[in-house]
Amino acid sequence: MTKTSPPLHPGHAAQVLAADAIYCINGVNNGDGLMGPDDVCLGDIYALDPAETPQRLVVSRSAAGAQHIAAGSAIGQPGALLRFEARYTLMGDDGDKVDILLLTLPTGARYALPLSPMTAQADYTLLKIDAAPQDISLSDLLCISFARGTMITLASGAQCAIEDLRIGDKVLTRDHGAQEIRWVGKATLRAVGAFAPVLIEAGTLGNSGDLIVSQHHRMFLYQRHRKAGLQTSELLVQARHLVDGERVFLREGGFVDFFNLVFDHHEIIYAEGIPAESLMVNDATVSRLPAALSEDVRARFPGLSQNQHFGTEAGRTFLDEIGTETLFRTPLRETPRPER
Repeated sequence: MTKTSPPLHPGHAAQVLAADAIYCINGVNNGDGLMGPDDVCLGDIYALDPAETPQRLVVSRSAAGAQHIAAGSAIGQPGALLRFEARYTLMGDDGDKVDILLLTLPTGARYALPLSPMTAQADYTLLKIDAAPQDISLSDLLCISFARGTMITLASGAQCAIEDLRIGDKVLTRDHGAQEIRWVGKATLRAVGAFAPVLIEAGTLGNSGDLIVSQHHRMFLYQRHRKAGLQTSELLVQARHLVDGERVFLREGGFVDFFNLVFDHHEIIYAEGIPAESLMVNDATVSRLPAALSEDVRARFPGLSQNQHFGTEAGRTFLDEIGTETLFRTPLRETPRPER
């Protein structure tokens, strides 16, 4: 009897860099590319080679949970086992943290998957070395979602918990009025590290209730008086950039149910009464979904051609310059005075 390989779930894609393209410019490993966890040293400073071009990696997951190179990948051989070797946390000289997943092919070739954007204009200090997550899909790593319980504004003006929404329900959008939901996705993740959700306390951005979203979810903030350095009054800010430990927190521990909403266009919808983005359907974002969800979205939206909503993306450096408190609607709570 011929031995057959275990069936694989549909592939999903990610953009990776050769590990050598992220190289040490100051420290013990000066001149070396990003190496394995036994060889890197905390405190070393790294830079991204500006000439490096990201490469497409397509991964399928077997029923047993192993992840393999899939057809359509620009690197590796289809069917080859992909190993997650380590997860590194680095801090850029602009104060922004980046998690990098180190992947290894059977040939020994190493690739780096940044879990948030990197730039060749910044230097990055290695802060933390962790074991790579082996029990989740590669596609789960960059979830852009709302947590269970988030109240979404319907076209009628009524509020509905996101977990109760269904395909065909009409939601109020900022730019296109009432729009039907075309797809609802759900993923349950362990709320640690890059998967810990961000909690924005009620009132902080004008939200009617506590708003819990994934770290990379972008909030839509309109500035009545455009600030210097902004091309538009419409500001898109990743939730993780708003964390201040006073009104906006990372909530770690346990598990979190994340939900995605897809419309005909990339929309700005209302969550807890304030504007935030819906899931944008294109190859880069859909590839980050769990494999089964990714397959469903691709079947429903074969063009994968939605364009990002217009607005100014506010990075960590800019927010540090203007102060995130200028974006908040409510002042810090004062410590109550003791009664006399």
